[in-house]
Amino acid sequence: MKKINILVVLLAVIAFLPSCQKTTTPEEYNKLASNPDLFHNLGIHLTDVIIHDIFKPPVASRIYGYSYIAAYEALAPGYPEYQSLSGQLNGLEASPQPEAGKDYCFPLASAKAFAVVGRTLTFSGDMWDEYEKGFFKKYEEMGIPSDVIERSVAYGEQVANHVISYSSKDNYKQIRGFRYTVTNEPGTWVPTPPAYADACEPMWNTVRPFTLDSVAQFKCPPPAKYDLNEKSEFMRLTREVYETGKNLTEDQRTTAYFWDDNAFVTNVIGHVMFANKKMTPPGHWLAITRIVTKQKNLSLIEATEAYAMGSIALYDAFISCWDEKYKSIRIRPETVINNGWDPEWRPYLETPAFPEYVSGHSSISASCGTILTHLLGNNVAFTDTTEKKYGHGVKSFKSFEEAYWDASYSRMYGGIHYRDGVEEGTHLGQTVGEWVWKNVKTRKNRKEEEVVAAR
Repeated sequence: MKKINILVVLLAVIAFLPSCQKTTTPEEYNKLASNPDLFHNLGIHLTDVIIHDIFKPPVASRIYGYSYIAAYEALAPGYPEYQSLSGQLNGLEASPQPEAGKDYCFPLASAKAFAVVGRTLTFSGDMWDEYEKGFFKKYEEMGIPSDVIERSVAYGEQVANHVISYSSKDNYKQIRGFRYTVTNEPGTWVPTPPAYADACEPMWNTVRPFTLDSVAQFKCPPPAKYDLNEKSEFMRLTREVYETGKNLTEDQRTTAYFWDDNAFVTNVIGHVMFANKKMTPPGHWLAITRIVTKQKNLSLIEATEAYAMGSIALYDAFISCWDEKYKSIRIRPETVINNGWDPEWRPYLETPAFPEYVSGHSSISASCGTILTHLLGNNVAFTDTTEKKYGHGVKSFKSFEEAYWDASYSRMYGGIHYRDGVEEGTHLGQTVGEWVWKNVKTRKNRKEEEVVAAR
């Protein structure tokens, strides 16, 4: 009987111990929760879902943009030197604010806001279910009081719902299912092999930009006039693509393949056609952002700022670029070459399903690279391992500018763009990046002369 009583007492003591354990202080649990690797990994998961769901590059930029804006908006209240993006982005009203006098774990709120928006804007909810269970359990293990967890999660959901409501008014849903009608006018785009797919997002210039005054705010110079005379500028550019493609150096081949970033690569073997899914260009540049922020040991708020600013620039660059694409509707090199002097010629990379001028990859790479240069410096050397998992190797760069020019010329090496298409695309992206930097103020202590007053 005595043994039974002792056992009962021991069990009671064991059951009571958890309630006696010391709860970590706000300073302690916020320090644990501010580990930027947690947020980096959450971003990797969003990219995995985007790849799985095969979102086209412009749409992927939209998903990233709203997700990182939500993350930033939910995190900024915990950092007095940072301020909201509301009133700075077109149509973004004041975000919900935390309750005064209450303890919050803002890193947890930020992660929740990001996950809710990411889940809402993608398709594969099942990919989020198990991931979120394991991910958010890590915060519970930090000793964060249950009321703080509940309050922080609720706040993250509030911010997420605010951003989701904001996203619902950008005209994206209204242009779903719209198909482009090929004009068959000389020199204009037509579908290309092997899939002969419909034009990608022909109405993308009607979605609301984050910062641009209008989608046509930054105009590109007219492309070389379509002229099949052998001595014309257009034919000189076409001949350059053709000759480059036939005589690719190993370095050019490697560069083209490294920056391919085709979300849905079509493979044809005999009568069988199948596809490979890979990272999109915006996903690639946000992965570069992750590489460099980790390399420089940036804090959680600094990394989140870089993601948010970079994704805003990526999105607006896509809109500006797509406006030009569907105005000039320029024919692809592959079509000209096949219909002219070499019907068997194929570019090293698969030609994307949209007009040539200007290069989208060139535009968005330069826009994000320009933001990263402003945030982190002109000469930040880094090694890009982003595409290694997809078999595209590793490349090192001395600066973001070197990287985005490398990405730009890769499209010409790949046979899918003319020289003026990549060069003017890069200039457009630089211009958009500079505009975003001057018009979006995240840090309150940034010099006023660097910032144009919010509109």
